Amino acid sequence: MAQVYISIGSNIEPARRIREGVGALREAFGFVLLSPVYESRAVGFAGDNFYNLVAGVDTDMPVSEVNAVLHAIEDRYGRERGGPRFSSRTLDLDLLLYDDLVGEHGGVALPREEITHHAHVLFPLADLAADLVHPVTGKPLAQMRAELDTGEQALWCIDFDWSDDDYAADDTGC
Repeated sequence: MAQVYISIGSNIEPARRIREGVGALREAFGFVLLSPVYESRAVGFAGDNFYNLVAGVDTDMPVSEVNAVLHAIEDRYGRERGGPRFSSRTLDLDLLLYDDLVGEHGGVALPREEITHHAHVLFPLADLAADLVHPVTGKPLAQMRAELDTGEQALWCIDFDWSDDDYAADDTGC
């Protein structure tokens, strides 16, 4: 089984979309480990704040199939493709890590570059897997988090309300 980490983000009805996305991930993969939820300002454009977290799953699916599942879930919850790269999202699911794979696999560049420079990706990932060593930097994620210059990347952990989720989340508070 491969150990896979997926970033989850939304800034359009974010609480609802995060709950829906996590539910869909549980339908697809079974057990899903969740980081705390963070709120952050939009990066690269003017827009509503995002909610971000990271999910960890184990799967026998190859990279291309995992990526196809993520795209299908995004589409199911109203993701519109073809707009600007930096824009509002109903649901954004990105494959961050697939075991320790490096390079292009199944049309996906691994590990995802955003891990090394975006706090909204690295912080929840490090919360979930602090001791995991990044396959390119060779550093534990907790060390990368401590060393990241967040600059103007405003980010804060929130107490997320999972009460509307049929798939009650694990204790993922701040």
